[in-house]
Amino acid sequence: MPEEKKTRVRYLIVSILFAVSCFSYGDRVSLSLAASAMSKPLQLDPLRMGYLLSGFSWAYVIAQIPSGGLLDRFGPKRVYGISIMLWSICAFLIGFTGHLGAGLAFTVIFVLRLISGFAQAPVFPGNGRIVASWFPTAERGRASAIFNSAQYFSLMIFAPIFGWIIHLAGWTSCFWFMGVLGAVFALLWFNWVYEVKDHPRISKAEIDYIEQGGGLVSSGKAGAANAKGSPLTWSAIRHLLSQRMLVGIYLGQYCITTLTWFFLTWFPIYLSQARHLSIMKVGFAAALPALCGGFGGILGGIVSDRLLKAGHSLTFARKTPIIAGMLLSITMIGCNYAAAQSVMLLLMSISFFGKGFGSLGWTVVSDTSPKGRVGLNGALFNLIGNIAGITTPIVIGYIVKKTGSFDDALIFVGLTALLAVISYGPIVGQIKRLDLDPAPPVEATR
Repeated sequence: MPEEKKTRVRYLIVSILFAVSCFSYGDRVSLSLAASAMSKPLQLDPLRMGYLLSGFSWAYVIAQIPSGGLLDRFGPKRVYGISIMLWSICAFLIGFTGHLGAGLAFTVIFVLRLISGFAQAPVFPGNGRIVASWFPTAERGRASAIFNSAQYFSLMIFAPIFGWIIHLAGWTSCFWFMGVLGAVFALLWFNWVYEVKDHPRISKAEIDYIEQGGGLVSSGKAGAANAKGSPLTWSAIRHLLSQRMLVGIYLGQYCITTLTWFFLTWFPIYLSQARHLSIMKVGFAAALPALCGGFGGILGGIVSDRLLKAGHSLTFARKTPIIAGMLLSITMIGCNYAAAQSVMLLLMSISFFGKGFGSLGWTVVSDTSPKGRVGLNGALFNLIGNIAGITTPIVIGYIVKKTGSFDDALIFVGLTALLAVISYGPIVGQIKRLDLDPAPPVEATR
């Protein structure tokens, strides 16, 4: 009997994760691109704009732990798919707030962004959970880097589109566009995403390859059995928070996410207000650093996996790109001394590249999560990391309002990158998979 051909369905899955994650980040960045156009009619000063930009993250953070429990109980296909539909409806409704008074419009947009944040909470815990199921350990860094790079490619893709739409039809139109696009992505998700062993196109050879390489092919099963195996309890949360390695990873993610939310929220506004670019030019100028960040994100995963395959420890293979990338991100402070727009864009591109290169947090979560708590650990990781989505827009808004300049804001973000280096250095220590059993886990090198 001829040997069964090994399929590569896992590459289709990670491509879908990338596309949906791009859409998710496109929804998050839509408000920042519309900010300059909506500031005057809605009477938004920098601090009020900061609060509006932070609205998404308040609910996003609060919903992380419940979303992890839902993912572990019902599986990512159902939870994730419903989430796509819900946040798309919110985006569509924001488009109608242009017909409201300034005060009421602010309140309605803030509430809708809260709902959107709640709806998008399962996205990255779901991504991490799917990658842990669909990919062997030696391919996990690359797979995680691909979906994580969506935060950069989304800005590259959507910033010019939003700039063009706002220029032609006003700021409300970009939200209607996102609402319609969401219906397309929901249809795509429900028709193409399955658990590993349930996928109609996968071969047994690929299932065996994933499972033998460390993929948690059985962890995606929803239902009562899974609910009993990984209950959402405070003792489970306390157990994860008692691990110094995880605390360092969580803190490092908070620092890295501070950079993310600067680029997603205030960077387009910085280009418009501090660098005096038109809305059309802002869209294209924001795309260049985003492109560099995307390539950095993919390259960081490739480098990490190659270091692992070359025989280096899991700790060295994951930490090296993270620390190197965060050191590169500090270069954004140099923009304070760059009068030329080209020099500023070069420094921001280097910083964005470094941020992408070092964004391996979800890979590390896949590597360290105890079996049965992949969703919970991912949710806790994302919860702490995305507190930066609340603090960053507000802190930068306060700084800009107080000083009338973005100089101190760039210093604040650059120093946060330095703190990420400290977190992933001495605090994290050795990277290894945790075990729910009392016996200490052994570090994997493959």
